[in-house]
Formats: sequence, C-alpha cells, structure tokens
Amino acid sequence: MTELVHDKRHERLHDNVVIELGRLRPQIVRGARMFIESVAVPTLLLFAVMHTAGLMWGLISVIGWCALTIGVRWIRGYPLPGTLLLCAGMLCGRAGLALVLSSALVYVVQPVFGSILMALLFLGSAAIGKPVTMRLARDFVALPAQLFHHKGMRRLFTQVAIVWGVSRVLDAGMSLGMLHISLDLGLLSRLFSGGLTVLTIAVCVAWGIRAMRRMPGVTLRLRPSAAA
Repeated sequence: MTELVHDKRHERLHDNVVIELGRLRPQIVRGARMFIESVAVPTLLLFAVMHTAGLMWGLISVIGWCALTIGVRWIRGYPLPGTLLLCAGMLCGRAGLALVLSSALVYVVQPVFGSILMALLFLGSAAIGKPVTMRLARDFVALPAQLFHHKGMRRLFTQVAIVWGVSRVLDAGMSLGMLHISLDLGLLSRLFSGGLTVLTIAVCVAWGIRAMRRMPGVTLRLRPSAAA
C-alpha cells in the first residue's frame, strides 16, 4: 500500500512540468540575421557575380563572404554561435566543391540531398518513438528533466518531428522542380527554402504553445520582456 502511494506521488511529480520560454523577440532577430548572413546574401551574391564575372568568381565571393562574416565578428569580439559556424562551414564546403568541379549544378544540388537526409532523420526518429526534436529543443528552451517522461510532451515532439520531415520533403521537391525549369531558378530556390523553413518554425512554435497550454500537468510560462 505504501509503495502504491509512493508510485502515485512519483507519477504526479512527473506530471507537473513547468516550461519557461525565453523572450521571443531576441530569438526572432537572431534568426532573421542568421537567414540574411547565411542564405540571402550568399545566394544573391553568387547570382549577381556569376552573371557578371563568371561562375568561378561567384563561388569565390561566397567563400569570401563567409570569411568576412566570421572575421568581422571575431575581430569585434562578438560571439560566434555554433549555428553560424556550422552554416558557414557547410556553405564554404558547397562552394569549394562546386569550384573544384566548375559546376554551379553541384552547388545547387547539394542542399537537396541535405534536405532529403534531414527528412529521413526527422521522420525516422518519429517512427521509432525517439524524435530528434526533443534533443534539438534543449538548445532553445530550458526543459526540466521530468519532461522527457511526460507522454503528452513526447507525442508533441513526435508530431513536430513529422512536420519538419514533411517540410524537408517539400523543400527538396521545390528545389528540384525549380532546378528542372532553369539553373537560375534552382539557385534562387534557396531563398524560397529559407522562407519555407521560417514558415515551418512559426507553425511548430504556434502549434507547440497551443498544445502545451491545453496539456494537463504542464504549465507554460512566458518570460516577460525586460523593462525599457
């Protein structure tokens, strides 16, 4: 009888989960800056330089932009986020391989394979009941340990993983479709890909907040903005 009471208390303890979200505005600003630095500027730079000075100089300009972005931050003592370093590294790798092979097609096709691999990762992790979104969420939200034992939250993370998987499939299909029309559209598809990513984030955040507010045993707290 005592063990039964203890188990019920233990279960109730794990059901009472408090999640505190940080201020959204700094996250939005940071994400917008990341999109401009790692997607918009390199894409438009390559498009413009490729049509004026040639493919080689277009790819070199992309590599130079990455070096400039990181170099300016480092010289000024600004933090270098791991996400920015990862994006810059992948961008330089794409541009470098395309430069060695002298092919703009290689530069455009690489993200398509990346989207397919990400789709397999998200959908596969959801299928086996271990959504990768649960690990990724720790980078953005302070999650209590007992959260990972909450059935409702695990179901939510699985649903979000499925949404991301479908989004990556759509991204790959969109990029291939635009590339089929022309190489220029295939290159510019990176901008639409970024828009799709932003839309996916917005949908997942809105869906997640709505689901958590309706979830029994889970309390969602939005941290107020700092006073001006």
